[in-house]
Amino acid sequence: MKIDRLIGIITILLQKDHVTAPELAERFEVSRRTINRDIEAICQAGVPLVTTQGYGGGISIADGYKVEHTLLTQEELRLIFSGLKGLDSVSDRPHSSLLAEKLLAQATDTEDAMLIDLASHYQKPLTQKISVTREAIQNRRHISFCYYYEKGESHRVIEPYKLIFKWSAWYVWGYCLERQDFRLFKLNRLWNLETGADFIPRELPELELDRYFSGDGIHLKALFDESQKYRLVEEYGPDCFRAGPGGNLLFERNFVSWSNMREWVLSFGGQAEVLEPEDLRAELRQEAKKMLEAYQEHDI
Repeated sequence: MKIDRLIGIITILLQKDHVTAPELAERFEVSRRTINRDIEAICQAGVPLVTTQGYGGGISIADGYKVEHTLLTQEELRLIFSGLKGLDSVSDRPHSSLLAEKLLAQATDTEDAMLIDLASHYQKPLTQKISVTREAIQNRRHISFCYYYEKGESHRVIEPYKLIFKWSAWYVWGYCLERQDFRLFKLNRLWNLETGADFIPRELPELELDRYFSGDGIHLKALFDESQKYRLVEEYGPDCFRAGPGGNLLFERNFVSWSNMREWVLSFGGQAEVLEPEDLRAELRQEAKKMLEAYQEHDI
C-alpha cells in the first residue's frame, strides 16, 4: 500500500543520512518514477526533503528538522512486530516479515520475548473467514452466511463494518438486514460465508462492546467449590468472589446472554451451585436429571 511505502521511506531517511532513489525503488520493488511521486507527496505532507545531485548525493531530510535519530525505539518496533505476527497467525498472507524488511530489518535481530497466536482450533476456516470479511469491509460489500445460535440456525445478510477480537474469539460487527439493527456475530458460528452486492455505508453508532459482553443484563449469584478459584481468577479476576458458607466461593456477576451464562455455569459441573436466578436453578436441576438418566446403566 502507498501509505506503508511512505512511512517506510521516512523511517529509512530517519536512520540514514541519505539514500538514493534507485535504492528506494529496489527496496520497495517499484519504479523510480513512483519513488519520485512518493518524495513529492512526503514534501507536500510537510516533511522537508533535500535532493543532492552527483557522486555521494541522494535524498535526505533537511538539517534541523530531524530531532530524533529514529521515529521509534527498538523496543517500540519489537512490540509493533509482535502484534503484527499475532495477526499473521490468522492472515492468509504475512505482514510482519514484509514490513520488518521494508522498515527496519534490525528490529527483529533480537529474539522475540513475546508470542501472540490468535488462531483457533479451526485455523484454516477462520483465516478464510477473516480474509473474506476484511475484503468485504474494505470494498463495502454485503456478506451472507448461515449462523448457528442457541435457538437454532438462520440465514443472515449484513453490512460488515468491523472485525473484532474479544475474549479469545473473533467477531464481525455489522448491520443485519433481517433485524434492522447492528449485531455482533461470532466467526466460529457462521458458515457458508459469501460476498454479496455493494452497499452504501450508513452512519455508524458508537460501538459499545459492553452492550454485548457485559452490562445490566441477568444477575447471577452462585457458590463455587474452592478448587475452582483458579478459573474464577483467570476469567474475572481475584475480586470477583468473596468467602461463602462452608469454605465455598460466593460469586456474583451480570450476564447479557442467558445461554452464555447457562453454558458457563454448566462447564463447572458439580463444582457450582446457582442461587439466583431461580429460573436458572430450576433449569439446571432439570438438566442434571436428564444427564443422570442418560448415564444410568441399561441392559444392552
